[in-house]
Amino acid sequence: MSDDPDKATLRAAARQRRRAFVASLDPLAHRLAFKMIPSPLARRLSGARTVALYMGLDDEAPAQRLAPQLQAMGLTLALPRVIDRLGSMDFLTWSPDDQLFPGLFGTSHPEPTGDPVVPDVIIAPLVGFDRAMNRLGQGGGYYDRVFARYPDALRIGIAWSVQEHEAVPADPWDLPLHIILTEIELIEGDGM
Repeated sequence: MSDDPDKATLRAAARQRRRAFVASLDPLAHRLAFKMIPSPLARRLSGARTVALYMGLDDEAPAQRLAPQLQAMGLTLALPRVIDRLGSMDFLTWSPDDQLFPGLFGTSHPEPTGDPVVPDVIIAPLVGFDRAMNRLGQGGGYYDRVFARYPDALRIGIAWSVQEHEAVPADPWDLPLHIILTEIELIEGDGM
């Protein structure tokens, strides 16, 4: 997927804004962010079996902090494994006590000891979002491809509130998120 110039410009500005916001956070506020699953989201996860998280890099919203509560709900956790530079990715079962191994692009993933799992819920990182539930990702198309491969999975984006934009450009292949969780609110798309 080639990167749209508008998306590339927005992505650069969004990263800078996110970096400045996270740097300005009180350390305690940062440690407490994303530790709790709001009850509306917990209700939406009631029929799920497997939730794909991600390990937040740098100043990304730390999705891994949701792991203890998701485990307490009886859900199986998984992390993405980037397979190649062409946008291929799958999910491997994971527990917070598992050792992680280095992957492509600075990612980490569990040891591939079994078959990849099929997630019912995919929690995705993002660079920016809007109220139409459009997601601006890193630009590699990994989550676009995963969303297309698992169209019935609940798509949740996790971000800092400062990552919201008036409008995020959407391409025909971009699937909107169902839910966005920030440190201050839960945003649900139409029909959710």
